[in-house]
Amino acid sequence: MKATLVIMAAGMGSRYGGEKQTDGIGPHGEAIMEYSVYDAVRAGFHKIVFIIKPGMEPTIRALCGDRIETMHTPQGEPVEVAYAVQDFSSIPAFYTIPPERKKPFGTVHAALCARDVVREPFAIINADDYYGVSAYETILQKLLTLKPTGEGAMVGYRLKNTVSDNGTVSRGVCQLDSGSLRKVKETLKIKKYPDGRITDTENPVQEVPLDRRVWCP
Repeated sequence: MKATLVIMAAGMGSRYGGEKQTDGIGPHGEAIMEYSVYDAVRAGFHKIVFIIKPGMEPTIRALCGDRIETMHTPQGEPVEVAYAVQDFSSIPAFYTIPPERKKPFGTVHAALCARDVVREPFAIINADDYYGVSAYETILQKLLTLKPTGEGAMVGYRLKNTVSDNGTVSRGVCQLDSGSLRKVKETLKIKKYPDGRITDTENPVQEVPLDRRVWCP
């Protein structure tokens, strides 16, 4: 089965203060999403779709898009590359966009923008997050078991494995019910203490206690 990796690379980088999806971190200036593509192709994904801001395609092509088109899957198939622009043209007619809204919406909006270039099972990632090849192997195997429509899945990580000993982190904290995802709560200032406690410093007494059993995407 063929599968597509959709990369959300249209973020404004307002908190970061720049184009974090294209900033280089590797020894030769590689961006994080280049490592993601490499791992995903190794795991078996055959197509890469970049969701980008208007006018950003030449930058992504020069950074890595043209090079990705020369890659091959472990089975020897050429890797396909496509681009989808995230703008308000994909918003359903029944929804009225607030006049003050200038920046794109979130993940659902991004997925809608890519609907014309994604025709196979797919996974969505952030351009500025590193996941590792095992995450792509896990989600690809799960995609093989899902129904053609109406089902989805998410790779989650133990919160304790994603926090830092140096300051706070922002995470989507997952609530599970009998193995099914019930809710994702964006939590912006999660701190780990020397005694192992993990708390939301903005709301220490919250709906989901941030103990070692909590998961995040």
